[in-house]
Amino acid sequence: MTAFPGGRAASIPLMGNEVEPTIFELSVSGRSAYQLRTTGVPATALADLVPAEHLSASPVALAEVNERDLVGHFTRLSHRQFSVDLGAYPLGSCTMKYNPKFCDAVANDPGWNSVHPGVPAALCQGWLELMTMLEAQLCQVTGMAAATLQPSAGAAGELTGLLLMRAYHSANGDPRKRILIPDSAHGTNPASVTLGGYEVTTIPSNDRGLVDLDAVRAALGPDVAGIMLTNPNTVGLFEEEIVEIAAAIHSVGGLLYYDGANLNAILGAVRPGDMGFDVVHMNLHKTFATPHGGGGPGAGPVAVSARLVDFLPGPKAARAADGSFEWVTPPKSIGRVHGWHGNSLVLARALAYINVHGGDGLTRVAQHAVLNANWLRRRLRDTLPAAYDRPCMHEVVLTATQLKADTGVRGLDVAKALLEEGFHSPTVYFPLIVDEALMFEPTETESLQTLEALAVSIEKIVSLASSDPDRLHIAPQTTPVSRVDEARAARNLISTEDAAQR
Repeated sequence: MTAFPGGRAASIPLMGNEVEPTIFELSVSGRSAYQLRTTGVPATALADLVPAEHLSASPVALAEVNERDLVGHFTRLSHRQFSVDLGAYPLGSCTMKYNPKFCDAVANDPGWNSVHPGVPAALCQGWLELMTMLEAQLCQVTGMAAATLQPSAGAAGELTGLLLMRAYHSANGDPRKRILIPDSAHGTNPASVTLGGYEVTTIPSNDRGLVDLDAVRAALGPDVAGIMLTNPNTVGLFEEEIVEIAAAIHSVGGLLYYDGANLNAILGAVRPGDMGFDVVHMNLHKTFATPHGGGGPGAGPVAVSARLVDFLPGPKAARAADGSFEWVTPPKSIGRVHGWHGNSLVLARALAYINVHGGDGLTRVAQHAVLNANWLRRRLRDTLPAAYDRPCMHEVVLTATQLKADTGVRGLDVAKALLEEGFHSPTVYFPLIVDEALMFEPTETESLQTLEALAVSIEKIVSLASSDPDRLHIAPQTTPVSRVDEARAARNLISTEDAAQR
C-alpha cells in the first residue's frame, strides 16, 4: 500500500485555527486499525466472486493508520463540528432542535435494536405492537384514518403520498396529470411531483405571504389531481383560507396533500384532517425526537383519510382477531416504498417522545415553538425586520434587504458572522419569494436567555455592518474553517482523494 507523506503525530490536541492533518497525512505504511483472526474458511479468489471487468487494476490507495490515531483524528474533527447538543441551532424550516436523551435510551435498548427485520411476526410481537401504537397516535395527532410507517424521510413521504393519490385516481378511471404547488413550497415538492408522474402548476403567493386563493381557483380543472401544501407555510404563516382552498380542490375531485415539515407548530392545536387534507406526511426526525440532518436516518410516515386506506403500502402491522399482531397488506396496496419496515429505531424514539409528553405536553411543544419565534420577531423588529411583520407560527423569516442597500452587507454575511458568535447560522435565501431572506426557527427547546443572546449577537453584527462592513464580507475568520469561496468551489470541484495528493 502506498505510504502518504507526513506521518504526523496524531495525539497532539490541535485546537483553534491550527490545521488538523488529513487521514492521509497521518498514514504510515504497514499500520492498520484492525486484526482479523484466522477462521479456517478456505480462501476464495476475488475473481471467482466478482467479474474481472469490475476489479481495479491496482489496489486503491487508502490511508494506513492505527486505531489510536484513527480515533483521535475523528474525535478531534467532531470537536470542531456544531451540533444540536452543543448550542442553539435556529435553522429555519428544518426544526433542528435538542432532543431528550430518554428517547435515545429507549432506542438503544437491546430488546429493540437487536431484532433482525426478517424475524417472523410471532417472534417480534413487541415491535409490531409498537408500530400499531405509533400509527394510532399519529392518526390521532393528524386527524387521519390510517398510516404507513415505511417511508424513510420527508421526501420519501412526499413521493408515497403522490403515488397514493395516483392509485386512487387511477382506480376511479381518471389518473389526471397536474399537481398545484405554491411558490413558497419546500424544494423537494416539485421533484416528488415529477417522480410521481405529474406536472407542476405553480401557485403564486399574495402580498400577505399566503397562497393566493383566486390563483388556486383559476388553476383548477378536471385534470388536477391535487395540491401540495405546507401549513404553516415556509414563511412561517398559517394559511388562513385553508378551508376555502380545500373546498375548491375537492370541488373538482382533487386531493389535498399536507407537507408535515412544520407539524411541530400545530401539535394539539389543529389537525390536518380537520382542515380537509387527504394525505399527510410527518417528519418524525424533525417533530418527534430524532435529530434532523447529518444524512439521516429519518422517518416520514404518511397518514391518509378513509378514502385512501386501501391503497397504503404494505405490509403493515395490525392486531389480529386473537389479540396477537401480524403483518397485513391493504387490498389495493401500492406495494413497498422502503425495505423491511422503515427506519424502526426512529419510530421507537418517536413513540417514546409522544408518550413521555402526552397530549397536553405536545400542545405545549407547539405553544412554546410559536412563542419563541414571535418573541424573536418582535425583539429584532428594529434590527432586521420580518418579511411579513405579523404573528407567525414556529419560524420567522427576516429580511436583510434594507441592510444590504444601506451597507452592502448581505444576509449571507450576517449568517456567516453568527458562526463567530457561537450560533449556528439560520437558513438563508429561502423561501425564494423573500429577498435576502434569513429564516430563524428557535424551536420550543431554546430558553429566553438563549434567544436574548442570539438577538444581541444579531444587533452586534448589524451595528458592525455600518462601521466595518469589510469584516463581515470575510466572516467567519476565527472558526476552524474560515470563509470559503463557494462559487469557485462549485465551479472547480476537487475530490477528497485528489485534494490529499496536492
